[in-house]
Amino acid sequence: MHRERKQRLHQEFEACRTLIAGHSTFVLTTHVNPDADGLGSELALASYLLSQGKTVHILNHSATPPNCRFMDPHSRIQQFNPTRDADVLKEAGVIFILDANQPDRLAGLKPFVLQSSAKKICIDHHLDREEFADLFIIDEEAAATGEILFNLLTSLTRQPLSQDIATALYTAIMTDSGSFRFPKTDSQLHRMVADLLDCGADPVTSYQQHYEQESLGGVHLLARALGSLRVTHGGAIASMVITRQDFLETGTTELDTHSFITKALNIGGVTIGLLLTEVDDGVKISFRSKGDIPINKLAQEFGGNGHKNAAGARLPGEKLTNILPILLERAQQYIPS
Repeated sequence: MHRERKQRLHQEFEACRTLIAGHSTFVLTTHVNPDADGLGSELALASYLLSQGKTVHILNHSATPPNCRFMDPHSRIQQFNPTRDADVLKEAGVIFILDANQPDRLAGLKPFVLQSSAKKICIDHHLDREEFADLFIIDEEAAATGEILFNLLTSLTRQPLSQDIATALYTAIMTDSGSFRFPKTDSQLHRMVADLLDCGADPVTSYQQHYEQESLGGVHLLARALGSLRVTHGGAIASMVITRQDFLETGTTELDTHSFITKALNIGGVTIGLLLTEVDDGVKISFRSKGDIPINKLAQEFGGNGHKNAAGARLPGEKLTNILPILLERAQQYIPS
């Protein structure tokens, strides 16, 4: 780790230690439509805080996807209910925002988080943060927010991480690193994973529970997505479309599409993959790229954001038929000449 980056993170970890020591009640949350990185980071941090005698609430806008529920054997994560939970956020001493650095990503929790007098700590690895928290622990070089949590927790305690924490962090890192194949996977990350295995993480179980629990309807939905796949712009761009009718006829939901976008990049010569999903309030777009193509910049053109090679956007009120040609035209500008 670069010296300046290491020193900055150390200072931020110490500031976090002070805030944890000075408060007793904590709320943890992550972005809308949470993934294993956000959820695993929440669960790992919650386990640590509970071991320190703290009161902890995990409140998310969206329900936990079925393939992530194995990480939460104690059912600590709750879907946010304003009637029940507004006072919890109001009375919290500290609110942790994990794997998100923009309040809009909190969806229904946004006004309650911003209006709370609690200290706010944002831990994330995405680009382009908004200034809303009292303490930011941002490491854009990290492969996952779970990687930052590993470094934070091992700085806060000399005790070995529990098996629950190890499982949550291993799954967070495994999924956000693309099963250890994305560009930010390095020797340091593998050493971290080795430590998590030593603490009880089971790579076979984590992979099977996360990736091998598709429903029959989900497989049929994937078939429809692949049937819509088109390769354009000289073989550089692959796009897929999923409609509301596809969901209705296969008995599936948006949650069943979590891994579909990777299929587009499996095609030789394709450097940009796009998945457009028709949702109740508009269109959701998933963006992926290879190499040095900054796909997050394309996502920003459509009101989204993310990483250099993986990003997303939601366009309320838009229609698939209108967005697809515009998206393909703009994506063409990102193909290396």
